[in-house]
Amino acid sequence: MATLHGSNLLDTPYDVPEPLMSWIDIASLRAGSFFRQSSPGKYRVNDWDDWERTPDVTEHSWNGDGGWVRLDRGQDPVSVRGRLIGGCIETLVNLAGTRYLDAAPLREGSDGALIVYVEASGVDATTICRHLHGMRLAGFFDGAQAVLVGRTGAPDSPTLTQHGAVLDALGSLGVPIIGNVECGHVPPQLPIVNGALGHLVFNEDVQYLEQTLR
Repeated sequence: MATLHGSNLLDTPYDVPEPLMSWIDIASLRAGSFFRQSSPGKYRVNDWDDWERTPDVTEHSWNGDGGWVRLDRGQDPVSVRGRLIGGCIETLVNLAGTRYLDAAPLREGSDGALIVYVEASGVDATTICRHLHGMRLAGFFDGAQAVLVGRTGAPDSPTLTQHGAVLDALGSLGVPIIGNVECGHVPPQLPIVNGALGHLVFNEDVQYLEQTLR
């Protein structure tokens, strides 16, 4: 059963900046449809509207700018395909090693290839590092052709950054690791359909994630 990882329901009234898509538009697509999203180059971190005082707000107040970044040391252009699977690290870690986080069926349906995405909600970098190590050892990243890491407002630790935590735990996978993707708790959100066929492209000229619903 396909699931959609995106914004909170209460965020739905906010306008979605191009080239992202609303989760409603994605959920309305027919089987066989495909769509492409990439970074709008702006975000809003650790700042929220007072919905009680302004319940009709529809525009985010952006307080940061920047797009995707390559976290691993690879230099070659990235163009990989695989079934998409992932979510919030603090949730997924509790399911790692159980049948509820078994990606084997997705690997069987995509020649063993996955594109895995993860994102930290609010815990510090040291805890995220431990979580990701455990998920890797449980086999969750087996078959990953690339890893997408959501932009986060979660804190660094005294001796470890959030990006450093990802590299410490997942650098040994030897696959492209793309950070600051809009698939986390920091608006805007790039909705991802778990189970969709993904095509990730990242090079000097263009960066995007294409999803096919099949």
